[in-house]
Amino acid sequence: MSWIDLKKGRYSQLGAEYFITFNTQGRFPFFNDHHLAHIFCQQISLNEQHCNCQWLAWVLMPDHFHGLVVLESEVMSLSNVVGALKGASAYRLNDYTGYRRKIWQNSFYDRALRADEDRLNIARYIVANPLRKGLVRSVKNYPFWNSVYL
Repeated sequence: MSWIDLKKGRYSQLGAEYFITFNTQGRFPFFNDHHLAHIFCQQISLNEQHCNCQWLAWVLMPDHFHGLVVLESEVMSLSNVVGALKGASAYRLNDYTGYRRKIWQNSFYDRALRADEDRLNIARYIVANPLRKGLVRSVKNYPFWNSVYL
């Protein structure tokens, strides 16, 4: 699916919750390096402060990110929130490594949650990604996730 196709019909609504996925450039596993993963994770709380949003559940995988975000301001669209997270993290990662490389693919996948969807099950699905990929045997052994529900 192209970047333009992903943008079609994208709508940001105050108080809405969105399931987000975005990939590293070329699905390169930047975040096998724990220092780089830690730098990205620091950007999540900064993103919440600067964009007036809350990441309810998230997991950083070696080559992609999954998150559940709620927009708490009409000023910041979903695209602005995700763009700010990707942009700030890329800047910090390149600053740390001394490289000037593209970290993230251009777009992201989003799905608005319906009111009747079970947030706890969605949060479990998000944070269980390292288990499904065989990276760990228990989520407690994977350091790069968080959830307000668990």
